[in-house]
Amino acid sequence: MSYFKHHVFFCTNQREPGEACCNARGAGELRGYAKDRLKALGLSGKGQVRINSAGCLDRCDEGPVLVVYPEAVWYTYIDKDDIDEIIDVHLVGGKVVERLKI
Repeated sequence: MSYFKHHVFFCTNQREPGEACCNARGAGELRGYAKDRLKALGLSGKGQVRINSAGCLDRCDEGPVLVVYPEAVWYTYIDKDDIDEIIDVHLVGGKVVERLKI
């Protein structure tokens, strides 16, 4: 068994002004929100969920993006509601959020 049930990587890459990048679309803030929400739900830590920052995941035009392992499911998101849905449906419920999947 893996150390974490789920490992979530948020692209928080920052590019030059005018270039598409996840961080310019709020990735850093929403990563922090996801981390805090999982902690509040008691779902962070060994055997549960780990939220990490990642450098460029090379899908800037579809961003912001995150990827959930071990399933290797890629998502885009816009706001806290989307992050809540990924947490509630995928990380807790075990189902892919099809409307956010890329």
